[in-house]
Amino acid sequence: MRPKRSKPVQRNTLPGLSKGEVPIVAIIGRPNVGKSTFFNRVLGTRSAIVDDMPGVTRDRLTAECTYQGRRFQLVDTGGLDLSSSEGMANLVRIQSQAAIAEADILVVLMDGRAGLHPLDEEIAHLLRDVNKPTFYAINKIDTPKAETLLADFYQLGKDKLFPITAEHGIGVDDLLEAFLPLLPFDEEQERTPYPRVAVVGRPNVGKSTLVNTLLGENRVVVSEIPGTTRDPVDTLIEYQGHTFMFTDTAGIRRRGKIERGIEGYSLARTLKALGRSDIAILLLDGIEGATEQDTKIAGLILKQGRGCILFVNKWDLRKDDPAAQTRYDQELHRRFPFFTFVPTIFGSALQGSSIEHLFPKIESVMEGFSHRVPTGRLNQFLQKALDDNPLPSKKRNPLKSVFMTQVATKPPTFALFVGKSVEVPTFYLRFLENRLRDSFGFEGTPIRILVRQR
Repeated sequence: MRPKRSKPVQRNTLPGLSKGEVPIVAIIGRPNVGKSTFFNRVLGTRSAIVDDMPGVTRDRLTAECTYQGRRFQLVDTGGLDLSSSEGMANLVRIQSQAAIAEADILVVLMDGRAGLHPLDEEIAHLLRDVNKPTFYAINKIDTPKAETLLADFYQLGKDKLFPITAEHGIGVDDLLEAFLPLLPFDEEQERTPYPRVAVVGRPNVGKSTLVNTLLGENRVVVSEIPGTTRDPVDTLIEYQGHTFMFTDTAGIRRRGKIERGIEGYSLARTLKALGRSDIAILLLDGIEGATEQDTKIAGLILKQGRGCILFVNKWDLRKDDPAAQTRYDQELHRRFPFFTFVPTIFGSALQGSSIEHLFPKIESVMEGFSHRVPTGRLNQFLQKALDDNPLPSKKRNPLKSVFMTQVATKPPTFALFVGKSVEVPTFYLRFLENRLRDSFGFEGTPIRILVRQR
């Protein structure tokens, strides 16, 4: 069964649209007119990378917003250059045109200081045949004197232009108020907590390809050029009645290889996306093998306490070698001795058949990541573990009552209460962790045990 885009909320104010969908508002414009700045201003956060260099945004960034009780999805697109026919600019153009096709409302952003550009006219001409509500915003109009710059843009033949300054928020409310009547009122006060899955790994191991295969469409830009994805891209995917939020992240390179500026920001965004996710899918290269950088990324996942699945990509290229998987498993045990609880999938990001194995593992890991053990069962387990392997204690200080309770989930965290004179060595905590996994599962999720003196 192919995953599909989720449609969680009623939408009844835009014609021709079914119930159960959130309106999509796409920001369209040529490169470097302030689309990402406007995107961040509406969200109230620095969600997109902003830089003076044209072409920083490549993928479609999507964020769910609420404005005066109305919900919508805001989409930030790459700079649209209709003349591009090859290379990265062409891929960005394809993504922007796909965003136009998907959107219910379009916001066309132009640069007031630069004046009316031929690309602005081409975009306006393109949208004349698009039968969707379209709002034209002129950015960087931040003083009354600058309003005279609007005159140039009336050549487009539009009755209403919205002067704004995205960086400072001037005029943004007026623009949102203009399409507010088209948005449905948000009647859903309680949001469904979708499992969040971050797709992480080194550059060019197939992260975006995997997300596209999960979606069944070219949702994110895929290229053989390492570092194509710069912003984490969130996408809702529904599979067999369950909804997941997948985040495609930028590749994590060795620290010495990371350039200052945009790439540094991308790394920070990736780490932040990992921190707010429940599960990380760590992609490995099935041909090149696991590397030292892969182990460092795995260490970041473990440090952040996220559930994890190892996905060995490009395995279709080694299907004729029956002993390859055994050798690769041995390599994984050598590289990841701290990840013995993490499941491994051998597959191909290009093949939909890998999805059939991936989603059950995601659900299994998520179940363990969220699992809470009742205190009664937990202490029955603890007593059995103490009987089988008594806790070391100092001479003349006989072991008294020991108590355990689970204090948190995501990840599962336990507090072990012992007497003041009792010291719990690290090897005994590892013993308890292994016993917890044997008794209660916790596949693919780290376990934390905190020692507290009674």
